[in-house]
Amino acid sequence: MRFRDFLATPELQLEALTGELGLDRLVPDADLASPGLALAGYLTRFIADRMHVLGETEITFLGSLDAETRRTSLERFFQYDLPAIFITKNLAAPDLLLELARDRHVPVLRSTLKTAEFYRRIKPIIEDAFAPTTTLHGSLADVYGVGLLFMGRSGIGKSECVLDLVERGHRLVADDVVKVTRRGTDVLIGQGHELAAHHMEIRGVGLIDIPALFGVRSVRQQKRIEVVVQLEDWETAKDVDRTGLVRDTMTILDVGITKVMVLLNPGKNITVIAEVVAMMQLLRYSGVDVPTAFNERLIKRMREQRGLRQYLRDDIE
Repeated sequence: MRFRDFLATPELQLEALTGELGLDRLVPDADLASPGLALAGYLTRFIADRMHVLGETEITFLGSLDAETRRTSLERFFQYDLPAIFITKNLAAPDLLLELARDRHVPVLRSTLKTAEFYRRIKPIIEDAFAPTTTLHGSLADVYGVGLLFMGRSGIGKSECVLDLVERGHRLVADDVVKVTRRGTDVLIGQGHELAAHHMEIRGVGLIDIPALFGVRSVRQQKRIEVVVQLEDWETAKDVDRTGLVRDTMTILDVGITKVMVLLNPGKNITVIAEVVAMMQLLRYSGVDVPTAFNERLIKRMREQRGLRQYLRDDIE
């Protein structure tokens, strides 16, 4: 991402006060800072690599200084290799600041937004630009509001399963290639490739346009990935847990995602199983864990029966 990209973002309402100077620089860091203490002379904790935002406090402070003190403050500030400076609230930039910025090829961008609103709008843009991303081979669908990522070998039936889900009223997010982005520390967002545009390949039929066939409500642009549904051949798959007490996970971009393995054999209704997987996830969100609750009831009953047998053995009257 370059600083020129900020100018092309309408919601930031920016203009370049230093012209084309420095706009092709790469944004070095995802953090922004208000350098109030640095302008006042305290540089012990000053991090120069961040983008610096001058609001009304900083501009007013500079305006309150006499000419000599203002020059000392700004020259001390610009002795570092600053990536860029943003000025908010459409405030007038001091002439000396613009002069020093041009001398050191530092772009100065001004926004009409208030400082707090500017921070609120620019942070998601920067976070998206710096977010870790990867691409996976699979199909992503929104089933009852739960993001199911179907994975498996090529030709195992991922697309056909999602197509059946769409026909039942659920929504397609991406087919074949899923772009995954990590938001924060534990949220994975999946979306399709922009060229695919919600097209799907069905072997023997070819490419189909899902929104054209099923309407715009059959697709969505992106969805949080919450469960990985791993499709495996019945003959070659290893033993899988049958109770759900042992919950498997898959790590994507350092985030652990619940993984459910579904074994395929003739006559199995994968679509219904996928819907059940989504509903089970919704139950967990509400605090209901069916396998754990069943296991606890079973253990309780076994203890009760063991106590009864012990009583009968001890009752010798």
